[in-house]
Amino acid sequence: MRLIVLLPIVLTLAGTVPNYLAAQARQPIIDMHLHANSVERGPDGAPNRRPCNPSPCLGIPSKVQTVDDVLKLTLEAMDRNNIVLGFLSSSPLDNVYRWVEAAPGRFIASPGVGDPGEIDLSALRKDYEAGRLRGMGELGNQYAGIEATDQRLEPFFALAEEFDVPVLIHHHGTGAPSAQFRISMGHPEQLEDILVRHPELRLSIEAAGFPFLEETIALMYRYPLVYADLSLWKYPREAFHKYLRGLIEAGLGKRLMFGSDQMEWPDTVIDEEIEVIKSATFLTEEQKRDIFYNNAARFLRLSEAQIASHHRR
Repeated sequence: MRLIVLLPIVLTLAGTVPNYLAAQARQPIIDMHLHANSVERGPDGAPNRRPCNPSPCLGIPSKVQTVDDVLKLTLEAMDRNNIVLGFLSSSPLDNVYRWVEAAPGRFIASPGVGDPGEIDLSALRKDYEAGRLRGMGELGNQYAGIEATDQRLEPFFALAEEFDVPVLIHHHGTGAPSAQFRISMGHPEQLEDILVRHPELRLSIEAAGFPFLEETIALMYRYPLVYADLSLWKYPREAFHKYLRGLIEAGLGKRLMFGSDQMEWPDTVIDEEIEVIKSATFLTEEQKRDIFYNNAARFLRLSEAQIASHHRR
């Protein structure tokens, strides 16, 4: 009997970890906010440093030098952290399809939308009908100076509701430099009329509406299909944790999802975003698992078979 009890310990010490222990140590993660971006360069020709807040600050440089590096280092970070699925958007859409082809089964393809006037809706419809697209957005209308309530975006919300695909919208009070961007465009109250018109719409708010905590809580209380990703790496860790704690204390722990907002800095952003959530001492292990996987699986309506396959990776 004693030998039977000690067997798992002996195997572990010998370097053979039982499968069930390995599975516990390597839980799956879903990244609800990825971009298939190209590499942008500054006046000196070097790749742009990743953004940071508040100014003055100096963003961390990346190893990325080419477009191929972005994909390669993103996949390496996904493998390193057991990210089994990523909600991927970009403009042009060809970048997304190239990533999907390069890594089958790893991404949910979704079109990036800035100025809606530049998007061919009939072409999008064909891709939804063919099953090539399974999400809508990031809707980055704020960068084009367009509010979420603008009628030019209405066909995109209608299309997402029609095909029952989740929507990711850039809707918070800060963002990358843009002459058209206004803080007021990120106020969560702007989303209410959209949700009233489209009651079946599954909507994920980027960066959980930061810094509009009370307004985001009110919106999520009122509309149960609204979830939020936690892509807050651009801000000081203390601000990130304070905002996250507020959402948790409001009882919204079942509707918060991990999102890296990886653009062109995969070698730093993805690992850091995961570490910041893991280091939040006010979160229980159950809450961390919900954020990293369970909530997104529910939001995406993954099947039991898909969930089981993710936990076997």
